[in-house]
Amino acid sequence: MDADAALELVKHGTTLLLLDVPQYTLIGVDTQMFSVGPSFKGIKMIPPGPHFVYYSSSSRDGKEFSPIIGFFVDTCPSEVIVRRWDQQEERLVKVSEEEEERYCQAVKSLEFDRQLGPYNLSQNGDWKQLSNYISKSIIVRFEPIGGEISVACEPGMVNNIPKMVMEKTLDDQLEISKFSTSVNKNVNSRRCYYTSIPRFIKQKGLQGQELTSLNLDKTQLLETLLIKDYGGSEDVLLGELQFAFIAFLMGQSLEAFLQWKSLVSLLFGCTKAVSINLTLIFF
Repeated sequence: MDADAALELVKHGTTLLLLDVPQYTLIGVDTQMFSVGPSFKGIKMIPPGPHFVYYSSSSRDGKEFSPIIGFFVDTCPSEVIVRRWDQQEERLVKVSEEEEERYCQAVKSLEFDRQLGPYNLSQNGDWKQLSNYISKSIIVRFEPIGGEISVACEPGMVNNIPKMVMEKTLDDQLEISKFSTSVNKNVNSRRCYYTSIPRFIKQKGLQGQELTSLNLDKTQLLETLLIKDYGGSEDVLLGELQFAFIAFLMGQSLEAFLQWKSLVSLLFGCTKAVSINLTLIFF
């Protein structure tokens, strides 16, 4: 890529300016992961659109890492997102509006250009396939208060959800983890606003064969959820599916994994839903 083309990408792409991040911290954007070096100040040339930013703080020797914290953003051309590392809480926090404006101008003047790592545009196609149903409205609808998603915030969140042995073991480990004691215990404020997916269909007046048939083929449940919870929009359902998939794949969220599993199980249980145009299922 020649210098002029690179400069245009820098100017029109999104910049993620990350200040005071300790060395060895892991920083991820979409499918890309960076290990922070001594001069690292963030990532440039990020294509406008939805993205998932996630990170994990490190011990001083870079051998141990804390649970990942992640958040979704929907960016505009030439936007600058500024975060500063809070040493005490070991997480990225927003700066004041005055500071943000000053840093935005500095970024646009290319003052930080040499300290910004480039977004690998060759991997953007993979990310688009994972997130093509995610939009700003999807992010606002499902993200928790404050936007941060972390498995460290999830002990006790998923107690009422049936889990396999390994999932139950992980949940038990989270309850006694040293990291779970450092986060806000008001778990409801950290919960993503996922749609409740019933495991079984129960209807008054139905018994025996009819009820069994409804539970063997959950097309009726899917159609009901689409109308009642998704406003008739298949795109919103698929947006939630992708949101949960990314949150558990990149963000390592147990809550997201269980939601993704519930949605996939529902879709695989709809043997007669041929007329419904569900074009994307994650395996």
